Amino acid sequence: MADGEEGAGLEDWTDPSIASSAEVSDAGLLQRAWRNEKLSPELLPFQGELVERVKEQILLEEENLAAFVEESCDELTVSLYRMDLDRTLFMLRSYLRARLLKIEKFALHILTVPEIWERLSSQEQDYAQRFADTLQAHFDSSVLNKLPEGYKSMLKQANSSNENDMIVEPPLDSFVFCKCRRPISAFQLDDKGESIVDMENGDLYIFNYKPIKRLLETDRIELF
Repeated sequence: MADGEEGAGLEDWTDPSIASSAEVSDAGLLQRAWRNEKLSPELLPFQGELVERVKEQILLEEENLAAFVEESCDELTVSLYRMDLDRTLFMLRSYLRARLLKIEKFALHILTVPEIWERLSSQEQDYAQRFADTLQAHFDSSVLNKLPEGYKSMLKQANSSNENDMIVEPPLDSFVFCKCRRPISAFQLDDKGESIVDMENGDLYIFNYKPIKRLLETDRIELF
């Protein structure tokens, strides 16, 4: 797809409003990653470094909270620290849970597409493989072993099929709401060039996910 995003320019990265994004806290970055993961129809790359930093911050906050309780600080201070800690824990758990749900739903697809497989953490890869093995064993014992020869594949309706037509794939043609994070001019939404849009910083849009996924990957938009 020949899109206008390339023409939108690497100069955008030098814009002051964009440079300020580097100053966003890890909690803010986690919130964005969590929201993108929950609203994206496909599995996104694992934010490993961010997750590790957040986990370290959680441990530090738990130590601070324990110290406040031990020092008998006023209840309001303790309550505020606990509320902030609970909020961070909720987002981290929900982010990881959203990824696990997608891994379970699209496990066979993930295992057969190397580019998507690389988006998983090592722990997620182990989980995906074990889940697929368990699923295979279950289908073999409950259904597939009882079917005639030529129909015992979990990936194809029949061995004569040219494609793995039984694998569930992410619905990339679904529509999503997104927020533009930096101006993008003349972005092409189709292969024919009949649908071109200018996107303004901070504006909300609803688009088909497939043509804008690259904008999400390059952090030019976020899902809402």
